[in-house]
Amino acid sequence: MKDKRKYGDDDGRVIAPMNVEGMPWHRAGAKSKPQNDDDSIPLTKKESLSVTLNAILAALTVAAVIGLGLFLFILFCIFVWFR
Repeated sequence: MKDKRKYGDDDGRVIAPMNVEGMPWHRAGAKSKPQNDDDSIPLTKKESLSVTLNAILAALTVAAVIGLGLFLFILFCIFVWFR
């Protein structure tokens, strides 16, 4: 088997598992999920509410920009293009 190179910034996590059924290197017993030893701290109620409200605010901002662009296009069509 090939030598595994060691890099200074490698933490051992799998970004995209290449153990695909049908490929010559497929191992049937290998785990498909990356194993992270990351003990994540669950969000508090205040933090989760903040994340939710910020996501809604971002979506409303995108919708407002698209709506404003559509409104300006309609005004352009009415007062400039179709005259």
